[in-house]
Amino acid sequence: MDRFNAMRVFTRIVELGGFAKAADSLQLPRASVTILIKQLEAHLGVQLLQRTTRQVSPTLDGAAYYQRCVQLLTDLEETEAVFSVSRQNPRGTLSIDMPSGIGRLIVIPALPTFTARYPHIALEIGLNDRTVDLIREGVDCVLRGGLALDESLVARPLAMMDQLTLASPDYLKRFGVPATVDDLAGHQMVEYVSSASGKRFGLEFQVGTELREINLPKVVAVNSSDGYFAACEAGYGLIQAPYYHATRQLAQGTLVEVLAEVVPPRMALTALYPPHRQLSPRVRVFVDWLVELCAQPGIGLQR
Repeated sequence: MDRFNAMRVFTRIVELGGFAKAADSLQLPRASVTILIKQLEAHLGVQLLQRTTRQVSPTLDGAAYYQRCVQLLTDLEETEAVFSVSRQNPRGTLSIDMPSGIGRLIVIPALPTFTARYPHIALEIGLNDRTVDLIREGVDCVLRGGLALDESLVARPLAMMDQLTLASPDYLKRFGVPATVDDLAGHQMVEYVSSASGKRFGLEFQVGTELREINLPKVVAVNSSDGYFAACEAGYGLIQAPYYHATRQLAQGTLVEVLAEVVPPRMALTALYPPHRQLSPRVRVFVDWLVELCAQPGIGLQR
């Protein structure tokens, strides 16, 4: 039995909650995964996993063994990186997740520079607005906007993004163009609802040193950034969004900036990854590249 391979299989089962999911994630036959775990439990002389018809979970011994396995496997990867060419030329699969807008408009168009620099890294990219469980879903790194960060993760600041208040030309014809925040009485907004927490977001304006939060009547609420923009373009009300996400609509005239003198607060863009991935060569070079990318003038994160 290859004990390190068995450890990798065991950790994926714990993280994904099932033998089949772990086998698919590691691209192994399901029978091989079952055999490896049986051999590992026999070798250790303890039961590591509790199996029911619905899920697989670690026993108390299994939970303790999982923590040690994660540390050992991380140490092994980093030791190999120090004494091999992968230190200068990392290789393997890197799983990352980011909001769809950031991915489509900022990161993916620039990716050829990263893959040219690190040709032996294969990227698996998830594009969505939901909160990802990095450990359970086997994700190495996520990009997130805003300040609601998981304190159990390592956070690397990337940029502060400018935001705009937007409306469609048709909406402004019907409701008028507000000149001040006080003019918003009688207007309506599209409400954004977090798919992770259910939190509902209104409008925010930085008025001098004061942050003013305003909730307007709404007809439509959405839980995705693309739907948020689509509802605004359809004339359902005002929205606030990062500048990069609105450049196409502004250029095409489907959306118009309003209240340009009273801007929303800037939004933080952050890379997050689990502590045990902090020294992974793949994660390190990717996050370093993101820092370089976000520092480039004209990338679109600021006006």
